[in-house]
Amino acid sequence: MDSYRSGSFRPRGGGTFRPSGDREYQHSNTFDGKRMRKAIQRRTIDYNSVVFKHLENRICSDDRAEPLSAQPDENFVIEIPPAFSQQCRVNPSVNVATKFVHTSVNKVRCPINVLKWTPEGRRLITGASTGEFTLWNGLAFNFETIHQAHDRAVRSMVWSHNDTWLLSGDDSGTIKYWQSNMSHLKEFKAHNESVRDLTFSPTDSRFASCSDDGSIKIWVFAEAREERTLKGHGWDVKCLDWHPTKALLASGSKDHLVKLWDPKSGNALSTLYGHKNTILALKWNQNGNWLVTASRDQLLRVYDIRTMKELQSFKGHSKEVTSVTWHPFTESLFVSGGSDGAIKYWDVGTEHSVGGMDQAHDSTVFSLDFHPAGHLLASGSNDHTTRFWARNRPGDALHDRFSQTRKDEELSGIKEISIMDKKSDGFSLPGLSMNRSPEKEGPDSKRVKLDESARGSVPRPPMMPPGAIPPPGFRAPPGMIPPPGMPPGMPPGFRPPGMPPGMPPGFRPPPGMGMPFPPGMMPPPGLAPPGFRPPPLPPGARPPPIPPNMDPAVFAAFIAQMQKK
Repeated sequence: MDSYRSGSFRPRGGGTFRPSGDREYQHSNTFDGKRMRKAIQRRTIDYNSVVFKHLENRICSDDRAEPLSAQPDENFVIEIPPAFSQQCRVNPSVNVATKFVHTSVNKVRCPINVLKWTPEGRRLITGASTGEFTLWNGLAFNFETIHQAHDRAVRSMVWSHNDTWLLSGDDSGTIKYWQSNMSHLKEFKAHNESVRDLTFSPTDSRFASCSDDGSIKIWVFAEAREERTLKGHGWDVKCLDWHPTKALLASGSKDHLVKLWDPKSGNALSTLYGHKNTILALKWNQNGNWLVTASRDQLLRVYDIRTMKELQSFKGHSKEVTSVTWHPFTESLFVSGGSDGAIKYWDVGTEHSVGGMDQAHDSTVFSLDFHPAGHLLASGSNDHTTRFWARNRPGDALHDRFSQTRKDEELSGIKEISIMDKKSDGFSLPGLSMNRSPEKEGPDSKRVKLDESARGSVPRPPMMPPGAIPPPGFRAPPGMIPPPGMPPGMPPGFRPPGMPPGMPPGFRPPPGMGMPFPPGMMPPPGLAPPGFRPPPLPPGARPPPIPPNMDPAVFAAFIAQMQKK
């Protein structure tokens, strides 16, 4: 990443900086009479070093039972594995990208309906409601170029499997062909209403489109010719995906149904039930056996087509689930986005979410896409922003404002602590982060709310301050061993009033030292001053029980003195 420092600019062509009139030109602000933009240091996520380190240390055999793991310590940053490594396949939580990296916003603010990474991962293409394509750099996440691709809002984009062609569809029902250098090649009218989704066949010779007109169409890619129309849904078809290896189409509709189609004959092979509202997104897993669906009923369901039954359902969003996608390398890991602005990660076989951000966006998350290398996640939303999320490095604590630990105040078990407080324990993701805190609080310190139940820590037993008198019936917590010379049940640091700290074990207070014990409470053995008489018991009161390790005769004499009037 290039960064410029003040005074480091050199004029082109051997020119020099010259003052004009009485005005002083600063090297960092002006150059040759023109005002220079202030240099900005951008965060860069470079995965090349991770890949090179993996290639250097990789093991030829890929069937190790227990692969080496990076520990949650900052010294293991150089050992973090790439997303495609065997360690990440065994432990899906390593590929959970919840660390906020950057927010990108168009100059003309508008909703981001769809986004796709380029096949080589160098750029991110976003399709906006203005019909524009915006290209963002994949390393520094800065703006590169913008192109007016459609006259209406862009609704869908898909790359071919050979990484050569890009298809896009808009609200007018138009589909356009694009080359990898973003050169426009062809366009045609495909539907009468909005094109909601596009998908390529495994051989790229065919592609399918679905629309709000309730139809699914199969097209010959080379001729841009309609080959077949699939009809069977009773309402708008919102999502569509082609099986990664077979001639099998899956579609989701506003009629709450998921249908499986044979694209060769045009027949509906099966219907999957379960959702109670519109199906907004669905995706095939790379293994070809699992199909995940997202719906307005706030649920995600994974179906196994080998049995044609639901494998597992997931609930965690507070509103409708609008987008979903699988991780490119971790088979069981997928991510979802909802109208509540939350992004959540799920692992098949795990009931609850394995990570996420409750307030990743301020509005509906329309689109999600993983970087081809699997280490970055891009999200586009109705709040006019595109945000980038990276994996947490070993030793990173989840302290940014998008962390899932930020709960509502009315929930139980929440307390407010300073993340810059040296005594505070920060929440960390298991296996990826550790609790760290700087030496002292700085200007960047924030206040976050942590849930005790989410921290995984055991609350410490309440301790009495040194010099305090224990209440009647006080017993030390289990496992606490009193220091030598201290009677059982006394907390560490206990000393009677008036006794200076640091007295040796067995020390007896001098005569006349006041011992203000409450009525009916016995002084600890060996601490009663000479001539001490306990206060009388109230009428009808029962004598206290005999303390442990006390001579019964001494206790009986003590009770007799208390009963005297």
